[in-house]
Amino acid sequence: MAIELWETLKESITVYTGLSPATFFTVVAIGLALYYVVSELFGPSPQAQYKRNRDADEDAQPLPPPVQLGEITEEELKTYDGTDPKKPLLMAIKGQIYDVSQSRMFYGPGGPYALFAGKDASRALAKMSFEDKDLTSDLTGLGVFELEALQDWEYKFMSKYVKVGTIKQTVPVTDGSTASGTTEATEAIGGDAKPVEDAPSESVATEPKEIPAVGET
Repeated sequence: MAIELWETLKESITVYTGLSPATFFTVVAIGLALYYVVSELFGPSPQAQYKRNRDADEDAQPLPPPVQLGEITEEELKTYDGTDPKKPLLMAIKGQIYDVSQSRMFYGPGGPYALFAGKDASRALAKMSFEDKDLTSDLTGLGVFELEALQDWEYKFMSKYVKVGTIKQTVPVTDGSTASGTTEATEAIGGDAKPVEDAPSESVATEPKEIPAVGET
């Protein structure tokens, strides 16, 4: 029975394909091999994709809620650049600090914007610059279009990330020991003032000497 089916199959192959059975099976084998190679090159098998997704779900951990830091210095902000996995990933724009941990693939180590993390890089964002000299909050000399670009970045951060603090502004301390009156007087005369001895507050009248009468000795 099996022999009869095999003979019938060979005849059918020859009639419908015009190929000999050996040639037909060779073509089928080559086709299957090509399909396997293409599938491996351009996409994983469903089993491999399922395993990859399962492993990713097991490794992924939920992000902790943003922690409000309040007012910190720029030096303290540098410690939140993503190098410490136990700390959130922070970045500042115009003195406002945002938690960008959810975009670690962009701002974390190895990301395209990693050099902005842990800094107030307002100038670099406005100019879309990746130079170290622009990694600062100084906006001096920026043009209208650059300030508008920075404003767009700020709106994006405000709508997408949670604000967790601000950068502490340092105020230079001046020497207040100089008396204000002395300073004003010095400025008024061009800074060449010289100390003047105190004059008496009231003039003292000199009493006239008594003139002896004529004839007195």
